[in-house]
Amino acid sequence: QLRQLRQRIIRVKALLLCLETDEPAQATAQLLSHLVRVQLDSRSVGALVRSSTELLAARVTERNAETGEHYIARDRREYLHMLGAAAGGGAVMALTTLSKLVIVGLGLSAFWGGVAAGLNYAISFVIIMLLHWTVATKQPAMTAPTLAARLKALDTPAAHEAFVTEVVHLLRTQFVAIVGNVVVVLALSFALVAAIGALGGGPWIDDAHAHHILDEHHMLGRTIPFAIVTGGLLFASSLIAGWVENWFVLHRLDSVIAHHPRSTRLLGRERARRWGRYWGSHISGWAANVSLGLLLGLVPPIVGFFGLPVEVRHVTLVSGQIAVAAQQLGPAVWQDPALWWAAGGIAVTGLLDVGVSFYLAFRLALTAQNVAGVDRRRIYQAMGRRLWRDPWSFVLPVRERPPATQAPADPHKPGQTG
Repeated sequence: QLRQLRQRIIRVKALLLCLETDEPAQATAQLLSHLVRVQLDSRSVGALVRSSTELLAARVTERNAETGEHYIARDRREYLHMLGAAAGGGAVMALTTLSKLVIVGLGLSAFWGGVAAGLNYAISFVIIMLLHWTVATKQPAMTAPTLAARLKALDTPAAHEAFVTEVVHLLRTQFVAIVGNVVVVLALSFALVAAIGALGGGPWIDDAHAHHILDEHHMLGRTIPFAIVTGGLLFASSLIAGWVENWFVLHRLDSVIAHHPRSTRLLGRERARRWGRYWGSHISGWAANVSLGLLLGLVPPIVGFFGLPVEVRHVTLVSGQIAVAAQQLGPAVWQDPALWWAAGGIAVTGLLDVGVSFYLAFRLALTAQNVAGVDRRRIYQAMGRRLWRDPWSFVLPVRERPPATQAPADPHKPGQTG
C-alpha cells in the first residue's frame, strides 16, 4: 500500500509540474514516458518478479528486524540468559547428533537418508524454539536487519558511538551463543556416548568411521566451501519464513482458524481464537525451523544427484560428531594431530556459518531499507577506538568506559586566560 501511495504521489507531482513549469513540453514528455514505463512494467514478467522480490525482501527484513531485537544481549542479565538458552540448545543438538549417527547407521538410500536427517534436524529446531532456547547460527539472519536499520541515522559522532555499541552487543551475544552451543554439544555428546558404553551398549561408530569424521572436518579441507553453503542455507530459511508469513497474512489464515465453523466446532470458539493468534505470531518461527531442517537434510542428496558433492557443515553437528569420534578413539586421540585440525574446523565452521548468513541478510536489509551513503571510515574508526579502549567488551558484558574527553580549561589556574 505504501508503494502504491508513493507511485500516486509521483504521478500527481508530475501532473502539477506540467501545469506550473516554464517548459510544459518537456514535463509532459517526462510524464508520458513515465506512464508508458508503468504500463510496460504492468505487463512484464521480469518487472513482476522484481517487484515481488523487493516486497518479499522488505517483509523479511521488517520481520527479522523485530525478531532480532530479542537476540541482542545489552546487559549482564541478558548475557547470562543467552548463555543459558544457548546451553539448552546445545543439549538438544547433542541428542540430534547422536540421532544423526543412528540414521547414518541404518544404511538408507541417499534421498530417504536425507529425508530422515532433515526431519531429525527440523524436530530438534522446533523443540529448541518451543523451549525458548537458541541455536547460535540462526541468529545472524535476525540480527543483521536490526543492525542495518541503525545505519539510517548516523549523522552525529554520538550516533556513531551508539551504533558501535550496538555492534559490540551483537558480537558478544553471538560469541556467547556459539560458546554455549558448542561447549555443551561437545561435553554432552562425549559424556552420553561414554555412559552408554559403560552401561554395556555397543559403540556408536567404529574406529574407521571415527578417523573418517576427523579427516572430513579438517579446517583446511572441504570444511570451508561446505560451511559457506550451510551459511547460505541458513539465510535461505529466513527467506522461506518470510514468504510463508506473507502467504499466511495475505490469506488471513489467523482469522480463518479463529472463525471457521470446522475449527470452532472442533476446538471451541475461545480455543480457536487462541490458536489463530498463536499461529499469526509464530508461523514464521515454525516455517524457519522446519525449512532449515529440511534444507540441511535434503539439499546434499538432491545436489548430489547432479554430481555435485555437497555436504552441510553446521557447527553444532560438527562439534557433536567430533566429540563422538574422540570418545571412540580413546585417550590416544589427544595426541593425534587430526583431532586438533578438526577442532580448528569447528572454529572455521562456526565463523563461516555465522558470517555468510549475516552478510547475506545484511546486504538484503540494506537494499530493502534503501540504506546508502554510509561513511564507513568513521564507523571503522569508532570501532577501532572502542576495541582499543574496551577490548573485553566485545566478548564479555564488562562495564564499558566512556570515551575520553578533554577537561574544560580552568580560568583561575596560572598560565590560563579567562
